Amino acid sequence: MGWLKKDPLQIIAFQGYGTDSHFYARGRALEDESIDLEDQHIWHLIVNTWKRFETDEIKNVDINIKLPNNKILKGITDNDGYYKVEANLQDLKKLTNEEGWLSFELSYSDVNIKRTIQNENRFPGEILIPSTTSQFVVASDIDDTILHTGVVSMLKWKVVYNSIFKHAKNRSPLEGAADFYHKLHRGASGENANPIFYVSHSPWNLYRYLELFLRQNNFPKGPILLRSLSNFLKRKSLDEKPQKQKEILNLLKTYPDLPFILIGDSGEHDPDIYMEIAEEFPDRILAIYLRSVKHKKKMVRVKGLIENYKTTQVLMVEKSAQAIDHARKNGFIQ
Repeated sequence: MGWLKKDPLQIIAFQGYGTDSHFYARGRALEDESIDLEDQHIWHLIVNTWKRFETDEIKNVDINIKLPNNKILKGITDNDGYYKVEANLQDLKKLTNEEGWLSFELSYSDVNIKRTIQNENRFPGEILIPSTTSQFVVASDIDDTILHTGVVSMLKWKVVYNSIFKHAKNRSPLEGAADFYHKLHRGASGENANPIFYVSHSPWNLYRYLELFLRQNNFPKGPILLRSLSNFLKRKSLDEKPQKQKEILNLLKTYPDLPFILIGDSGEHDPDIYMEIAEEFPDRILAIYLRSVKHKKKMVRVKGLIENYKTTQVLMVEKSAQAIDHARKNGFIQ
C-alpha cells in the first residue's frame, strides 16, 4: 500500500518585496511532488508539467516567518495553499545585504500537523528592499520579452510545446537581453542596484521553472510576479484590470519616489497595459521598450497605437542593442 503514502510537506517562498517600513511576502504550502528540475528526459518533462499543475495544496494552515532579528510574523494559507504576509515594521533595511535582499525562515506553526515536513520544517525565503542608491525600477514581461515562447503562434501551440517539452535550461533567451538587464540593474553609476521585477501572466505553478530559466541564463536576480491558476481560468469583469497591470500599479504605489522603466513585447497586451499605466503616472514612466514580434497584423496595430503617443518614450526594438543605445543616450545606463 506504499502508493497511498502521502507526500511530505514543503513551503515554496516566492521572492517578495518591501520597503524599510513594510514587509510583503507571498508563497505556497504544498505537498512535495518531487519535481526534478535537473532531469531533461521527455517523459520526465511531461510528468513534471503534470505535477506543476496537479498540486496538492495545504489549505488553511498557520505558518511562521522568522526574520534575522528573531521577530516572528504569522500568516495563514488560503484554500489554494497560498499565503500573503504583510506587516508594518521599522528599519528593515538594516536586515538586508548589499543588494537589498532580506532573508528569512518559514515554517509550519500548526502543532496538530501529523505529516512529515521537509527540511526539518525550515524553508528559506527572501524579499527585496531597493537600495537607497536605486535610480529607477524596471518592470519586465517574460514571454517573448526575454524568453522565446511563441505567444503569437497559431492557437499558442508553441507556448504549450515549449512549456511541456523543453527543459528550462534549454529554453532560449532573447539575444542580448540578460546583458541589457544587467546594465539597467547597475544603472548610470554602475552601482545603482536598480531593482528588476519580472511580471507575467503565467500562473504561479511555473514559478520555479521560470526562476531556474532566469538563473541559468544569468539574468539579474529579482522577484517574479505571476498569478494564481484560479485567476488564470476565471472570467474577468469588463472593468477589471489584468493581473500584470495590478502588480505593476502596486509596485508604483510601493515605491512612490522611484520612476519606472517598463519592458514588454508587441505580441499581446503589453502596449495597452503600459500606455494606460503611463497615462495614470505620466511623470513616473521613464520609457517603454517593446520587443517586436513576427506577426504583421499585431505589429501594425501597435505601430498605430504609438505613432502619435506623447505621454512617455515608447521604443519598439528588434534587438537588445537598440534598447541599450537608447538607454545609454537617456542616461539610464553607463
